[in-house]
Amino acid sequence: MSILACFADRLPFHFHYVLIQGHPLAPVTPLVFCPYNGTLCCNSTEDLRLQKHYEAMNISDPGCASLIKSVLCARCDQFSGELFRVDSIPRAVPILCNSTVSENSSQTSQARNDFCAKVWDTCQNVSIMNSPFAASLQGQAGVLTTSNFTKLTDFWQSKADFCNAFGGSSLDESVCFDGGPVTLNNTGTPSPPSGMCLEKIGNGSYLDMVAHPDGSNRAFFSNQPGKIWLATIPKEGSGGTLELDESNPFLDLTDEVHFDTQFGMMGIAFHPNFTQNGRFFASFNCDKLEPDNGAQPCQYQSVISEFTVNGTASQPALSTSAIPSEVRRIFTMGLPFTSHHGGQIIFGPTDGYLYVMMGDGGGTGDPYNFSQNKKSLLGKIMRLDVDHIPSEAEFSQLGLWGNYSIPKDNPYIEDKELQLEIWALGLRNPWRCSFDSERPSYFICADTGQDRYEEVDIITKAGNYGWRVYEGPYLYTPPESPGGNTSVNSIRPIFPIMGYDHSDINKNEGSASITGGYFYRSMTDPCMYGRYLYGDLYAGAMWAGTENPENSGNFTSSKISFGCAHDSPLPCSFVPGSSLPALGYLFSFGEDNNRDIFLLASSGVYRVVRPSRCNYTCAKENVTAVATPSPVAPPPSQASRSSDVYKNPVLLFFSILLVLLGFV
Repeated sequence: MSILACFADRLPFHFHYVLIQGHPLAPVTPLVFCPYNGTLCCNSTEDLRLQKHYEAMNISDPGCASLIKSVLCARCDQFSGELFRVDSIPRAVPILCNSTVSENSSQTSQARNDFCAKVWDTCQNVSIMNSPFAASLQGQAGVLTTSNFTKLTDFWQSKADFCNAFGGSSLDESVCFDGGPVTLNNTGTPSPPSGMCLEKIGNGSYLDMVAHPDGSNRAFFSNQPGKIWLATIPKEGSGGTLELDESNPFLDLTDEVHFDTQFGMMGIAFHPNFTQNGRFFASFNCDKLEPDNGAQPCQYQSVISEFTVNGTASQPALSTSAIPSEVRRIFTMGLPFTSHHGGQIIFGPTDGYLYVMMGDGGGTGDPYNFSQNKKSLLGKIMRLDVDHIPSEAEFSQLGLWGNYSIPKDNPYIEDKELQLEIWALGLRNPWRCSFDSERPSYFICADTGQDRYEEVDIITKAGNYGWRVYEGPYLYTPPESPGGNTSVNSIRPIFPIMGYDHSDINKNEGSASITGGYFYRSMTDPCMYGRYLYGDLYAGAMWAGTENPENSGNFTSSKISFGCAHDSPLPCSFVPGSSLPALGYLFSFGEDNNRDIFLLASSGVYRVVRPSRCNYTCAKENVTAVATPSPVAPPPSQASRSSDVYKNPVLLFFSILLVLLGFV
């Protein structure tokens, strides 16, 4: 089941529901009529509409009136997207629980009462004006609505007919309405892992990692200056290191990429059919369209270009290099400031479209309110079709920014105010997004905060994530607003599923910014399985987010300790006075074809490995089944003395990302 969508009543005195793509929210003011608290799908305006509808029904029997009120208010339930839908068909009233509800339902046992029968028994002979039970359902018993009919017995011949039409359970994991807010079986939040063990397998510093589409143990790594390498990843626990020739990149775009303190190559993506067509894409800031005359003519541009592999290999999958000249320019857009460019690109695992993460363009507090501007692409996630190149007429007519088409089901179909490319809006600077490899519907993005809160969001079609009306769950007041403001009541913000306050990291200095990660789907660390991993750029804190119940959208996150394996192939450095490995800055996470998770830090490449290699306890790990290589790393005290990453001048250079990711 999902809480990722709410139903909304667009007509106050009629039950014609339309689906609003978005999360439930916590209303600014409590509801007066409907007794719902916390996260829900109504605001005060909708609550008032429901109250007026209820009063117009003029129900004389108190017992029936109470039941009908609860049925009306079910629209505010955080699970209304399921309560009012069967096989994606909107319903006039929620699915009423009856005795047919499955014993395997993830809903609480209270839901398995015969609420449908209770409604019939209490209200069957009570007059209800404009009854929500009047209209017949397709394929169900019942008669047509007639103004003279007001009782249930006027429309339905028996309780069985009535409950056949309105009772039962949702076909999506048995969610039904029992007269009150839907609650799920709570088995208790699983305890967080005792710790996360890392091994260091490379010394290079990279900004992005993409598993080779051929399913092998190879992966592509890219850095900010503009190079991409093809590397071979050693088997976990083998003692091997990353096989990567720094002097021989897969592609070198350093002559095209403008690399400066806040600019560079931000992401790479390989076409779903890369092994057949050799197509891949790079996202970077401003290639030099003119000779460099000191004016840096394209300094403020965000670019996505298409490339192809070198044709000398018999198959694209076997290619070890690419042609440096672009095949075509996919996207080019000017930028207003020097930060918050986002820039990550990913192909959707089910639809094959290219998702583009774009920040608000910079400036403290998004002064021109780009993120909430539906005609601006800043502060948005875009969704592009790169398989169909538009004709000149289409390009001109649609006002496209490059060589791509618009997917036919992009949100502009429902919201005509939206720019065609937009998939979601209201983001400040999404820094590292990922699709869950087991549940592609879970599209997770970390969004960097201004000066208070770092957030993790589930991205949904047409979702509005609140910035700059909100910073995470908090109302935000910008210091200046030359571009105008968006009122709180004019949006339905989707609040974070996880996150942290800056003061949680360092009460004096605060946090740099969040670095989004992945759902852990490897069995290398079975105690980490199914949890969402993310961290802070300062690399002093990591979190594991746990969803409970599964598929509910309800997450709790716990800070987890992490260490370096005693037998790490490359020695780890350590934070002075601490047992934590000194990662430097945590730029990104990566995932290989074995679903192992990697940390891309300024001090090197790290992999999450078996917890026993750091003496962490995991009851699910079969320690005796795996051989342990000989230790090669020095003990923490020796490593700390021999190499202090915070005194390394190379790392100081990478402090540029403090501006790029979070602060201006």
